[in-house]
Amino acid sequence: MLQLEPIPDHLEENLKILFVGFNPSIRSSETGFHYANPNNRFWKILHQAGLTPRKYRPDENSDLLALGYGLTNIVARPTREAAEISKAEYAEGAKQLEQKIRLLRPKAVCFVGKGVYQQFSNRKTVSWGAQKEPVIPGIVEYVAPSSSGLVRMKLADIVEIYSGLNRYI
Repeated sequence: MLQLEPIPDHLEENLKILFVGFNPSIRSSETGFHYANPNNRFWKILHQAGLTPRKYRPDENSDLLALGYGLTNIVARPTREAAEISKAEYAEGAKQLEQKIRLLRPKAVCFVGKGVYQQFSNRKTVSWGAQKEPVIPGIVEYVAPSSSGLVRMKLADIVEIYSGLNRYI
């Protein structure tokens, strides 16, 4: 079996927004960059939502730190699809993610996919946008659609949800 490498987090204290994905794709593992699959719309969504001054490329992912944005995943192990992640991996990942958030104290944490937040919070029912009762008091926990090309929402609707993050920058 092919052993895929996790990709590095891009983190620092007091970020404006920490983006949290499910886990790296095969393409991200191969390149070492977040959201590297050509079908992933993350970079386009950030730009269209007014969060970045231009559309960044995956190989520029560390440049987001200069904008006050960090990147991590709830699970570090790369897979073809999120369905390959076990409950135990999610539980361990959620624990590690909570430690990162408490240590780094970003203003907002954007969960890139409802499922990511469901795994983090252990809540079944989750709405888009800022959560009324955050797991970590004092941190905005913001839920946005996954940027995966597999998501069946219209891009304009996804961009509109991400646009809500502008109030935290």
